[in-house]
Amino acid sequence: MALTGELLLVVNPGSTSTKVALYRGETVVAGASLDHSGAPWATSREVIDQLPHRVRMVREFLKEHGIGPGSLVGIVARGGLLRPVRSGAYLVNEAMVADLRDGVGGRHAANLGGLIAWELSSEGRIPSFIVDAVSVDELGPEARLSGFPSIPRKSLLHALNIRACARRASRDLGRDLAGLYLVIAHLGGGFSICPFYRGAMRDVNNSNEEGPFTVERAGTLPALALLELWRRLGGRELKHRLTSRSGMFGYLGTKDARAVEKKAKEDRHTRVVWEGLAFGVAQEICAMAASYPEKLDAVVLTGGLANSADFVAMVREYTGFLGRHLVYPGEDEMEALAAGALRVLRGEETTRVYPETEAV
Repeated sequence: MALTGELLLVVNPGSTSTKVALYRGETVVAGASLDHSGAPWATSREVIDQLPHRVRMVREFLKEHGIGPGSLVGIVARGGLLRPVRSGAYLVNEAMVADLRDGVGGRHAANLGGLIAWELSSEGRIPSFIVDAVSVDELGPEARLSGFPSIPRKSLLHALNIRACARRASRDLGRDLAGLYLVIAHLGGGFSICPFYRGAMRDVNNSNEEGPFTVERAGTLPALALLELWRRLGGRELKHRLTSRSGMFGYLGTKDARAVEKKAKEDRHTRVVWEGLAFGVAQEICAMAASYPEKLDAVVLTGGLANSADFVAMVREYTGFLGRHLVYPGEDEMEALAAGALRVLRGEETTRVYPETEAV
């Protein structure tokens, strides 16, 4: 049955699937997770090689629902690894497409989001956007100092879910976003823990490089020992291990937090790692709470690990003194993407143009 009315297409590419949904206003009218984990092309070393196949699958989804170009009021996609940008919605344009193709900020499946939107929009003839990309950079000048002048700290974070949670906290607390001081901890495969101060994400641990160890990432490591490891393994292998074979997985051989939580009840080593995961998160939350000399309005816990009452309780045992805690388990990236696009389509926010002409 063909859908009618002005529809917004949301596209969220992941490593093994592409999530798509059609929104009419705030309502989802159709959606699917287009799995391609078993497709021969999905194993390509270069993510960009997957683009035509993913575009074809999304076109087939639209065809199944009788959707032609004239039925779409816009397209919004997950933002990729770009040059530093600000929060909000950016129009997908030729400059952005070139940077996503070139992998200017790195290679990642998220880079395909803006490219898929561009292809489906007939190269810009239908408005297409990205919202709150992972490369959002709102760090203050003091937060950029690493201690080594030639290595500035970089902003890389789960901006989409963090800002969605900040808006939700604003509603729940009955306070304007511009007046809030929150510490928001996104706890998924990677962790993003940041002080959200007066509407901006003013610092963050880039979990590819620093902060607590995560489900699969090493976090901050002793520098001299790391140098010796680089000499032994080489840069490429070390980077792979640090970002996908370390953390909880490195200690226990699994990335399944639910299985770890269960086993931790009977195995001492597993319990130590499980508690250590929470301990590191709590330490980072407390550090970020010291970013400004003001009383915190709330700590917000979100992401997949926030579904675990045991994990949340362990974190709160250390951070309870900070005050109110809000727990928003999981993440709804599709809804957050749709909401961001709707705000600009309705004129509630201004569409930004990539790249930024002023320093971020």
